[in-house]
Parts: sequence; structure tokens; C-alpha cells
Amino acid sequence: MNVLLLGNTGQLGWELQRTLQPFGAITALDHPQVNMADPDSIRKTVQECRPDLIVNATAYTAVDKAESEPELANAVNGIGPGVLAEEARKLKALLIHYSTDYVFDGTKAAPYCETDLPRPINVYGKSKLAGEQAIQTMGGNYLIFRTAWVYSLRRESFVSKVLGWARKNEVLRVVDDQISNPTWARMLAEITSMVLARGEGFLQERTGLYHLAGEGYASRYDWALEILKLDPAKHEQTLKELLPASTTEFPTPAHRPLFSALECRKFVQTFDLSLPPWKVALELALAQ
Repeated sequence: MNVLLLGNTGQLGWELQRTLQPFGAITALDHPQVNMADPDSIRKTVQECRPDLIVNATAYTAVDKAESEPELANAVNGIGPGVLAEEARKLKALLIHYSTDYVFDGTKAAPYCETDLPRPINVYGKSKLAGEQAIQTMGGNYLIFRTAWVYSLRRESFVSKVLGWARKNEVLRVVDDQISNPTWARMLAEITSMVLARGEGFLQERTGLYHLAGEGYASRYDWALEILKLDPAKHEQTLKELLPASTTEFPTPAHRPLFSALECRKFVQTFDLSLPPWKVALELALAQ
């Protein structure tokens, strides 16, 4: 199998480059080798590689900055995936694409299913929803995995930030009214490979959109508590008190959905696979 992996330097892409190795020759690219904001660059890359599998781990992820760069965010997150889907369809290739819980407005107060109506409340979420819709409109053989709160210790993430803050502050305040599924990038990459191992025929019959995130959900405050508890170098912490706060106390350019946890039952029932509870994954991640 000829595999084209886009976004290999990101926290998920780095893990995918490792887990996809058994499936064949991998062409792993990121900016500036391919410009996901430029349809011509995308087409040229795919046409030269002629992959059997395209895994798109690229995204414009600067949620706040997107508010002032909507055209760039939409080019990368909205238009680019549609171009990939078009080129994949020409080659009869499988496209795997990752989306986000931020396509929802966070007002449901219960985990979101795939049948719930997306209603993004920021530019980033709108651009990611546009990417999903572009792929679905183009058709072909694709899997869209909506995930949430992805973290890695190889790149800056909420986990690494909390560990850093705990070494520089005596008091830390973290919002307790934003709730979703913490998801370790390594396990997201590994379960992607387990899905691929099901085989081409199996996957062609299961084209579609699935929620795929760590099992269970937490507030950022609860997540921070667990990070500090599992910190392998607790002796380095200067933190004496972790306090809950509300989102309104930390105004940002982009609004965040408050409850955007994902219900992953459809994925589990379809592929007979699931990610472990988020606390278990976090413990493993911090033990690395």
C-alpha cells in the first residue's frame, strides 16, 4: 500500500507516522512541502504520490487566531479536505480525516452523537465543519473521525502547559465549565491503524463520520487535577493550590463550547474497538 500522510510533524501526525509503518511505503509531508491552503499544491502532491491511502492530520488549530484569520483557517480546514477528497476519489483511495468537537455549540449538556446537528460558535469550528461537509459532498471512500482535546507530550498541549504552570506558580486557576474528552494522540494514532487493519473491503462498506475520543469526559479543572496527581516529577512542582474558575473570567477572541463531549458508541459498534478511559490513557502518557 502506498500511504500519503499529511501533517507528520504535528502531535497526531508524528504518532501516525510510527503506527502506519506496517501498511506500506509512507510519504510523510507537512508545510512547506505541501501547502494545505493552496489547492494546486494539494493536487500536485497527491498526483505525484498516487497513494492508496491518504491520512490527513493537518489542521489550522489556532482557535483564537482563527477569529482574525478566517480565510486562512477555512482554506486549510474547509477547502483543503474537499480537494483531498476529490483527488482521493479519482484514485479510488481511502481518505482518513480528523475533525473536532468544536463543530458543536456545547448547549446540549449531554455527549453529542453523530446525528446531532452541528452548530459551531467560532471560526475554527465553522472551518472544520466545512471540511467535513466538503468530504461528504465529494463522496468516495472516506472515514472522518471527530475527536476532542487531543494532547501529546511531544508538542505543546494542555497537559504540558499544566505541568509547566505547576512549576512556575503557587496558585493556579483553571476553568471548570468547559467539558469534553481528553484524548491521547498516541492512542488515537494506534486505533486508526487498528481500523485500517480491518481491510479495504470492510472499510469501503463503512464509509462515513464517526466520533472517536477518549472514553469518558471531564472539565479542564478535573483534567488538571489528574495531570498534577500523575505528574512523574511532583517534587518539581511549586504549586500549592489549584482553584476552579469560570470561562467568563478568561475572555478570549473565540467562544468555546462549554459541554462538547462526544458519544463514541457508533464507532465502537462498527469497528469493535474503543479508546480506553481518559484517566488510564493519561497515566500511560505521563509514564512514558
